[in-house]
Amino acid sequence: LIWFWCSMRVKGEPLKAAMAVVAHKTYRAQRGISLLVPQPNINATVAQNILLSVEYSCKGIVSIEWKHVSSWGTNKIVEWKPGSYTNISKSYKDRVNTYENGSIQLLNVGVRDAGYYVVTVTEELGTNIYGTIVLSVYEIIYEDLHFVAVFFAFLTAVSAVLVCCMWFCNKSVHLFQNKRDKLKGNFLCVDIMM
Repeated sequence: LIWFWCSMRVKGEPLKAAMAVVAHKTYRAQRGISLLVPQPNINATVAQNILLSVEYSCKGIVSIEWKHVSSWGTNKIVEWKPGSYTNISKSYKDRVNTYENGSIQLLNVGVRDAGYYVVTVTEELGTNIYGTIVLSVYEIIYEDLHFVAVFFAFLTAVSAVLVCCMWFCNKSVHLFQNKRDKLKGNFLCVDIMM
């Protein structure tokens, strides 16, 4: 299964369709180990926390390993035995939570986290079973929102300037009217005295 998966990855896009079809099923090995991947395709946005959910069942003791495969290469994320040890790789320290059912949570995902996540559940007798989840990570585009916010701020500033100009013009008109009225009053007084 790993050889098939790697060879399909080299060839490109058909892998996504092939793995999505396979991932909807429950994987079963000969010795009674099974793995369920309930959500084989996950869409997320940058800075979101996501759960890569799986469930395994096995009568014996298992070890669980997660790997991330992308165009940047293959990285081991974590390996653990439930109730025993947990080895998280340095690049994922403080970004991964593990769960007893085999699931992991990735915190604060970025665009580089997009790709294929392969979980391997290994029984103590050496039987392996694999599952795959495809993660797509999208950036939130703020350009339109940014344009609207800048345009709104510009309109607010222009309206504030116009209100100030109207207030200044109104005060100036009142001032000139008061001066004109005083001057008229002085001319009337001079005419009456004469």
